[in-house]
Amino acid sequence: MSSSPITFNLIEGSVCFSFTPAAANNLKTALHELTERMKAASAKVASGGGKASPQEAMEYQYTGEVFLEIFCNPNIWATPFAAKVLITLRDERIRLSTEAELTRVIEDVNQYLEQFG
Repeated sequence: MSSSPITFNLIEGSVCFSFTPAAANNLKTALHELTERMKAASAKVASGGGKASPQEAMEYQYTGEVFLEIFCNPNIWATPFAAKVLITLRDERIRLSTEAELTRVIEDVNQYLEQFG
C-alpha cells in the first residue's frame, strides 16, 4: 500500500511525514484502546470505586520511510482529554522528540484516514 503525507499538530507547530493507511488504522486502534482504558479508569475513580489500578503504557511503532514511535503512560493523566503523548520521529539524518495532545493526535489520524474513504 502506498504512503501519503500525514500531519501531526503538536503543541507548538506541526510535523508532516509519509505514512500508510494501514499503519494509520493500526495507530487508530491503539489510540482507541488507550482512550477506552483511560476513560474506564477515570470513571471508576469518579464514581467512588476507589483508586484506579495501574495501566500498561501504550507504545506504538511504525517503520517506513521514517521511524515513528508514540508513547503514553496513562497512569499520569487524569483523563484522556488531558493526556499527552510523546512522539519520536527519525530517519538517518534527523530525530524529533516532542509532545502532542492525545485528542489532537486522534483527530489528525481520523482526518488522514478520511481521505481514503
